[in-house]
Amino acid sequence: MNARALQRLVAEYVGIGPKWVIRRYRLHEVTERLSTGGVVDWAALAADLGYADQAHFTRDFKSMFGESPTHYAERY
Repeated sequence: MNARALQRLVAEYVGIGPKWVIRRYRLHEVTERLSTGGVVDWAALAADLGYADQAHFTRDFKSMFGESPTHYAERY
């Protein structure tokens, strides 16, 4: 099965594209790690979650939550 066929299957059965599913999973993982408390190394967290760099992670987080990861972490 090629990549495009897999994308179509995911979109058909889940109702959204695989990119959105992966993005949602990554950002859910961030909130789970923040809930444990402690100091967060944002660059290491971005790398653990498969982002190319911290800037990509921050941009993705902002577009989903409407605020930067540090502001989000301060509130929770």
